[in-house]
Amino acid sequence: MAQMASRAVAVLIDMVVQLVLMVGGILLLVNFAPISDSAMLVASSILLSVLVMVGYPVIFETASRGRSLGKLALGLRVVSEDGGPERFRQALFRGLAGVVEFWMFYGAPALISSLISQRGKRLGDLFAGTIVISDRAPRDTGEVISMPPPLARWASGLELSQLPEPVAHAARQYLLRWHDLSPRTQHEMGVRIATQMALYVSPAAPAGVPAHAYLSAVLAERRRREHERLTRQNTYTPPSAPHAPSQGAAGYAGAGQVPAPLGPAATYAPPAPAEPKVTPGGFAPPA
Repeated sequence: MAQMASRAVAVLIDMVVQLVLMVGGILLLVNFAPISDSAMLVASSILLSVLVMVGYPVIFETASRGRSLGKLALGLRVVSEDGGPERFRQALFRGLAGVVEFWMFYGAPALISSLISQRGKRLGDLFAGTIVISDRAPRDTGEVISMPPPLARWASGLELSQLPEPVAHAARQYLLRWHDLSPRTQHEMGVRIATQMALYVSPAAPAGVPAHAYLSAVLAERRRREHERLTRQNTYTPPSAPHAPSQGAAGYAGAGQVPAPLGPAATYAPPAPAEPKVTPGGFAPPA
């Protein structure tokens, strides 16, 4: 998870941006004050405050999958507890809680909650079911999701046709961010996703296999089968159609044969079909 100092700096950057937007909006409203009534001015001020304090974090985190301007500058990202990207509902809960935590009580509730929580969560994260992680150095997917050698033989016989894509995506996101999570979060999140995946994958994993190794084996085997399927599609060449025999003006001539001239009274009679030879097994070889 992200360090408290980097999270505090990210929040400070976001608040500075919000203050700039607020001041700019107020100046704009002041310019329109002479041509508008007091009720309209009050309503516009309330709307501006809501858009800046709540709309700013919600819009940015939803559009950028968990990153506001401050988090983008510090290399942080908000993700769900299951390792997936932050959803709109979660961003909304975080934005509403941020009004109380930062604007009304100057960050004191967020600081106290982060110190008490074992995962360093503020109130917005507790309500939304999210965590803030470091996203500074993305890792190669192929290096993270690899087949554990002791599980290769077991994974080759897995039944994966019922595995839903959302479950596989959650496992992939978890493995990509596994090194950024605390040991406790690694264990709890891994067990939760592995338990969900085990409902759709059979046979069960061998006893004593860690959750991250189980998820890596399933996804690596799924990727290997998909690669083989695409390879077969790319290398398949349909059989060519048989060439039609040449048809002369004087009649049919087989390959390498010269048609005999037909007299005026000559008529063409097709050869009688040969009687097939039947073997004891019932298969009739060609004549």
